Amino acid sequence: MSLLPSVVPSRRLPLLAAQGYLALVLLLLAVAGSAIGDLMDKRAAVAEASDALDRLQGRKPPRPGDAADPWTGAPVLEGPTVTVAGAVLMQRIAAAVERAGGRITSSRPELQDTTYGPGFVAVATSLDIGADALQKLLYDIEAGQPFLFVDQLAIQSEAPASGGRTADGSGQSMALKVTFTVYGQWQGAR
Repeated sequence: MSLLPSVVPSRRLPLLAAQGYLALVLLLLAVAGSAIGDLMDKRAAVAEASDALDRLQGRKPPRPGDAADPWTGAPVLEGPTVTVAGAVLMQRIAAAVERAGGRITSSRPELQDTTYGPGFVAVATSLDIGADALQKLLYDIEAGQPFLFVDQLAIQSEAPASGGRTADGSGQSMALKVTFTVYGQWQGAR
C-alpha cells in the first residue's frame, strides 16, 4: 500500500485545466453580456422617458401613428369670444357622451355669471346613459386638456337597458338619467 495520494495521470491534467479555463471564460462572458443587456435596456428606457417628456412639454411633435394624446392643447378653453368658447365646451361634452354611448336630452350654456366666477364658462347637460358607462364618461370629460370640472351631478335610475349586467345577472344595465354642469376656464380674447 502506497502512502502517496493517487495522482491524476499527467496527460489528463492539461485537458482538465483547459476545460476549467474555458468554463470560467464562458461564465464571465455570460455575466458581462447580461450586464451589458441590462445597461442597454436602462438606456432605452431613459431615452423613451426623455422622448415622452419632450412631447408632453411641447418641445417635440407627437409621433405619427400615436393615439390622440389627451394632454395636448391649451389648459383653458380657447376661442375669440365667450360664445365660441361655450360652443367648444358643448362639442367636447357631446363627443364624450357619444363615445360613452349616451344620448344628450338637453344642454344649456352658461356664459356669464357662473358660480365659479368671471372667466369661467359652464354647460348644464341632461342625458341618458347606462350605469356601466357613466364612470367612463366622467373620466373622459375631466381627463386631459382643457381642464374641465364636473359639478352639480344628479343621477336618477330608470328601467334597465340592454347591454350590460345587473347584480341579478340578467344581462341588463341600469339606465340612468344624469344631469351635471361642466365648467372650464376661458382664456379670454387675445
